[in-house]
Amino acid sequence: MSDMGQVLEVSDSDFDQVMSDNKLVLVDFWAPWCGPCKSLSPILEQIAGEREITIAKVNTDSDSGNAAKYGVRGIPAMFLFKDGKMVDNKTGMMPKAQLLGWLDQHITADDF
Repeated sequence: MSDMGQVLEVSDSDFDQVMSDNKLVLVDFWAPWCGPCKSLSPILEQIAGEREITIAKVNTDSDSGNAAKYGVRGIPAMFLFKDGKMVDNKTGMMPKAQLLGWLDQHITADDF
């Protein structure tokens, strides 16, 4: 990965591949009709430009398999994966500063 992260649209069929290819992945379970999801999206794009993290966006309307697998009950739902394993999750809209604080708790020197 480069110095910056990336934002990917991920489907149920390529979800496992994305999780295994990256050290740190924030999965954003969202839907087109969700207002808070629309507000969160540009914040996640900014974070991808500031941190070495992959943002994997999963549209729960068209790809609901992994949302069901991980027990997503509300959106936006963010699940943080490190080396292919889920390490934490949050549900609901968060301001950028709070989101960065949450992410930084899981980023170590080994991630760079």
